[in-house]
Amino acid sequence: MRALCGVETALWDLQGKLHNKPVCELMGGKPRALRAYASSMRRDITPQDEAARLLALRDRDGFDAFKFRVGSEYGNDKDEWPGRTEAIVPAVRKALGDKVELLVDANSCFTPKRAIEVGRMLEDNGVCHFEEPCLYWEMDQTREVRETLSLDVTGGEQDCLLPLWKHMIDTKVVDIIQPDVCYMGGMTRSMQVAQMGHAAGLPCTPHSANLGMVTLFTMHLLCAIPNPGKYLEFSIEGEDYYPWQQNLFARSPYDVTGGHVQVTDAPGWGVEINPDWLQKAIYQCSKA
Repeated sequence: MRALCGVETALWDLQGKLHNKPVCELMGGKPRALRAYASSMRRDITPQDEAARLLALRDRDGFDAFKFRVGSEYGNDKDEWPGRTEAIVPAVRKALGDKVELLVDANSCFTPKRAIEVGRMLEDNGVCHFEEPCLYWEMDQTREVRETLSLDVTGGEQDCLLPLWKHMIDTKVVDIIQPDVCYMGGMTRSMQVAQMGHAAGLPCTPHSANLGMVTLFTMHLLCAIPNPGKYLEFSIEGEDYYPWQQNLFARSPYDVTGGHVQVTDAPGWGVEINPDWLQKAIYQCSKA
C-alpha cells in the first residue's frame, strides 16, 4: 500500500500541475489554514522534560493542542517505566494549563481493564482523545473501552483494508477514525474511508507521524473531506529523531503560525523535493 501511495500521490501532483490547481481543489475542496496539534513521538523522555518541551512549543508557535505517549508500545499493560503514565498526564496538564486540549496515544499498550483505569485518570485530567488504547487488531477490546469512557477513543492508523474499515465503522469501534494516507495507499482510498466515516457521523483526524510527505498529503485531505476532525497531527520531532527529514524540501511547507499550518493554492502538492536530498537517497530495485 505504501508503494501504491507513492505512485498515486505522484499522479495527483501531476494532475495538479497540468490543471494549475492544488490537489485538495482537484478533490473538491479549497486550501485553508488548519489547526494543528503538536504530536510527540517520544517515550524516552521524563514527564517533566516532556511538559517543558510542550510548554515551549505553546509559547513559541501558538499550539493549543498537544499529544503525548502513555504506556509502552504493544506493552501488555506495562509502562515505559513504572509510574510514567500516571506521572506524565497531570504533569503536562499542570504545565500547560486548562486552556489547551490534551490527547494521548497508547500504541496498543493496554488490556481493556487497564485501558479503562487509565482512561478514568485521563478524564479526571481533561484529556479529550485516547488513541489506540488496546491491541489495534482486537477491535472488540477497543469497542469495550469506547463504550465505557466518555472521552473520545480513536484509532485506525494501522488499517489499510476497506472491509476492515467498514467493519470498524459499522460496529462503532471508535469515536474518531484515523486513517494514514501512506498506509492506505493514497488519497483516493483515504477519501473512501473518510466518506464511510462521514456517513456514520464520525469525524476523521488522519494519522501523520512525520514531516515527510505524509503530513502534506493529510493537509490536502483535511481540506477536501466532508468530516475533517478538529486538527492536523503535526509531528514535533526533528532530524535527531527522523534524520532522513533533513533538507527534504527546497522550501518547507510546514510553517506554524498561531498553532495553524496553511495549505497553499500552489499547483499539485505545492512543494519541490530538494535535488541534493534525492541524490543522497538509497534506491532499491526488485529483480524480475
